[in-house]
Amino acid sequence: MERESKGDATQPLARPNDSDRVDPYGFERRHDFEPYKEMMNEYVAVLNRRSMRWSKLLEETPQVEKNLTVKRFVRKGVPGEHRARIWMAASGAQEQLESKPGYYQSLLEMEHDARLKETIRTDMHRTFPDNILFQSKAEPGMQKALYNVLLAYGHHNQTVGYCQGMNFIAGYLIIITKEEEKSFWLMDALLGTILPDYYSPDMLGLKTDQEVLGELVKSKAPAVGQLMAQYPGMWTLVVSRWFICLYIDILPIETVLRIWDCLFYEGSKVLFRVALTLVLHHQTEILRARSLPDVCECFKQITCGAFTLDCHAFTQKIFTEPGSLSMATINKLREKCRRQILEEESRRP
Repeated sequence: MERESKGDATQPLARPNDSDRVDPYGFERRHDFEPYKEMMNEYVAVLNRRSMRWSKLLEETPQVEKNLTVKRFVRKGVPGEHRARIWMAASGAQEQLESKPGYYQSLLEMEHDARLKETIRTDMHRTFPDNILFQSKAEPGMQKALYNVLLAYGHHNQTVGYCQGMNFIAGYLIIITKEEEKSFWLMDALLGTILPDYYSPDMLGLKTDQEVLGELVKSKAPAVGQLMAQYPGMWTLVVSRWFICLYIDILPIETVLRIWDCLFYEGSKVLFRVALTLVLHHQTEILRARSLPDVCECFKQITCGAFTLDCHAFTQKIFTEPGSLSMATINKLREKCRRQILEEESRRP
C-alpha cells in the first residue's frame, strides 16, 4: 500500500515586480509585460469596485444562489479573494465535497496504478515551465499538490484516467484555490459535468464541439464558414487546443480567469461565446488567408494583442458580439454533429 501525502499548496501568490516580470499568479511575462502592467493599473480600480460589491453581496446572502444578480456579478468579474468560493458554489463542487468527507484523502491512500503514476510524472515538468510556483527549484508544495490531484482524479474517474491538458487545468485550479481537495472537486465538475466526453478516450465531446463551432460560424460569419469549408478538418487544427485547455496558454491569464468565472456559473456555452467573439472580431484578417498555413497562423494571431489582454472589455464583448446563443441551440447542434461523427467513424475500415 503506497500513501501519497496530501500536501497543501498554501504558499502565497507571487507578487509582480519590474525586475523579474512575474505576474501575481507566478507566470513570467517576457514579451507583453509593459502592456500587461498598463492594463492592470486600470483594471485594479475595477477589481476594487467589484470586490466591495461582492463582499456586500456575500455578507447579505452567504449562500451563493443562482439568480440574475449573481449572474450579472459573475459576468463583471469575481475578485480573487472570492473566486474559489464562487466557483465551488456555482459548479456544485462544494456540495460534492461536503457530501463525501474523506473521499479525496481515501483516493490518495489507495494502491496506485503504476502506469497512471508514470504518465502523470512524465507531464510534471511540462506543466507551466514559465511559472515560478511550479518550477522544480520552487517550493515542492505546488508540484506535489498537482501530482496528488491528478493521481486522485485518475482513480476517481477511471474511464478518463489521465490525458494531456488535464495537468494545465489542475494547475490553474491549484493556483486559485490553493487547496488540493477543492481543486479535485472543481476538476470533477469540469470534466464530469460541464465538459462531458472532452477527455474520454475517444474525445467525442471535444470533436463534437469543434464541429458545433463550425456550424455556429457558418450562421454568424458565413464568409469565414465558407473559407474554413475549403480545408476539411480545419476546425480541429485551429481550435482543439482552445477547448481542451479551456483557453489556458491561448489567452492571457486574467482573461482566462474571467472566462472561467462564467464557465463555472453558466456552463460550456461560454467556450463557444469566446471562440465566436475571436472569429467575428477578426473576420477581415481571417478572410485574407490564402492557404492552410495562413489560416493556422491567423488563428494564432487573433488570440494575442490588446483585444484579449483587456480582460474586462473582452468579457463584456463575449456576451454582446456573438448575439443570442442558447443552450438549446448548442444541444441541438451537438446532437446533429455527434450523429455525423459517429456515422463517419462507423464507415471507416
